[in-house]
Amino acid sequence: MEIIMPRSSLSRRKLILLAGGAAAALAVGYLGARKLLDGAGRYASDLAARTRGLGQIKKLPGFVGERPNVVLILCDDLGQGDAGAYGNRTLRTPNIDSLAREGVRFTDFYASASLCTPSRAGLLTGRYAIRSDLIFPVQSGRQPFIGRVLQSVARWLGRRGAFDMTRASFVDGLPDGEITVADALRTAGYRTMAIGKWHLGDFHVEPRYHPLRHGFDEFFGTPNTNDELPNPLYRNETMLEDDIGLDQARLTGMSTKEAVGFIERSGAAQPFFLYLAYHAPHLPLYASARFKDKSKAGIYGDVVEELDWGVGEVLKSLRDKGIERTTLVIFTSDNGPWYNGRPAAERRGRKGQSFEGGFKAPLIARWPGHIPAGSVCAHAAMNIDFFPTLLSLAGLGIPGDRIVDGKNIAGLLTGKEGKTPHDAFFFYHHEQLEGVRAGDWKYLHRVNHYEWPIPLDKPTTFLGMAAQDRFLGSWPNLYNIATDEGENYDLASRHPEVCARLEKIMTAWESDIAENPGGWTGK
Repeated sequence: MEIIMPRSSLSRRKLILLAGGAAAALAVGYLGARKLLDGAGRYASDLAARTRGLGQIKKLPGFVGERPNVVLILCDDLGQGDAGAYGNRTLRTPNIDSLAREGVRFTDFYASASLCTPSRAGLLTGRYAIRSDLIFPVQSGRQPFIGRVLQSVARWLGRRGAFDMTRASFVDGLPDGEITVADALRTAGYRTMAIGKWHLGDFHVEPRYHPLRHGFDEFFGTPNTNDELPNPLYRNETMLEDDIGLDQARLTGMSTKEAVGFIERSGAAQPFFLYLAYHAPHLPLYASARFKDKSKAGIYGDVVEELDWGVGEVLKSLRDKGIERTTLVIFTSDNGPWYNGRPAAERRGRKGQSFEGGFKAPLIARWPGHIPAGSVCAHAAMNIDFFPTLLSLAGLGIPGDRIVDGKNIAGLLTGKEGKTPHDAFFFYHHEQLEGVRAGDWKYLHRVNHYEWPIPLDKPTTFLGMAAQDRFLGSWPNLYNIATDEGENYDLASRHPEVCARLEKIMTAWESDIAENPGGWTGK
């Protein structure tokens, strides 16, 4: 039920309180306001939790499979519709398209969040980011004080409906107790490397967030996203540059060179896991001279076509090394596109939104001899599935001391299974659960539009209640994704029984999260 505040309740007293609250937020500052408002540190983050969990990862009984090398290529803000394999006729992506011809292309694949940090946390841990408290993109640890204060004020106002900034992450980086896929694969003898954008904690300020503390043997890249400055460049734990600044046209080439070098150094006896997290095509957009002004889609197209070149160089190195057939290559993105890019045909929404365009991402996977060439998977999956899937391919079970939300989708990759292993997918906007999908039905209890009219379509916020007579939204929304993937036609009034069933699923999920936020099983 929505409670609408009568116009008369927008009193002088409440306006004074609103102004006073803004002043208080300024006085408290970023860190103080965050502790007061967010209750930071709710989750277990000690190293003992990781040690315990790793000790519970057991070899699968009777496993005799071939443990593949894994190259996981993660793009930043690339739309599902930006590659030719997904119907794009403007951008040239021959190398990405070749992966689809030689492997499987998923048409119904979700990131676990529509923003960078929470999506990456989900990908690497197999758990929704709400469990690790990484609900919002983490900031540079050296952000100027005035920037922190202004963000604190913006979040205070955002919780009242003025901006799409409500809370920072409850923690500053990936908690020590989380187990990454790299952590787990190392127990099976894998050599591991992370390249590119980390964005799971500024380890320049807090070393415990460094990838080398989270399962990776080697690292080359930056702690922050490319619009969060200062952003230093590191090789392992050695800082090469204090700040990459805006000299970013080199980043794709540098990351590609490092990836090729890692593959060339690999030995046949030891499998490897390479996590290649390109900075591109996240804003700001820069292309090297070889690709600048060469595409038909402006600077964004230049950046994507250079990204495709990088993919081609990685694939060539696997061929030259003679390990193409023993390597699983995964290509995906952390969320939907932002201001540029193509979400996909008919997809509504973009990065930061719970509509399909914000969460849907490309997924192409190739493993010759195991994944049928040229296949298409129309069954729903999510990037939290990588964790249990890659562990199973390495002959490992999942840790029993925590809930792992992802499911093993090896059968979907190989075509041996014909349905999604998920009963439901959950769509978070920061810390707020906005929707759920079960089967073909997608239910949005309420959506933060993050576009005009921002204050007027949130009836639970101060400004939304005050502006009731101009309220333009209608909640909840219900869409049949099978027949309306663009979420154009709301069917909530026609199927109230479906709404009630999905609302019940959401309520039960939120109750479980409230009772056990970190998903610890006590085993």
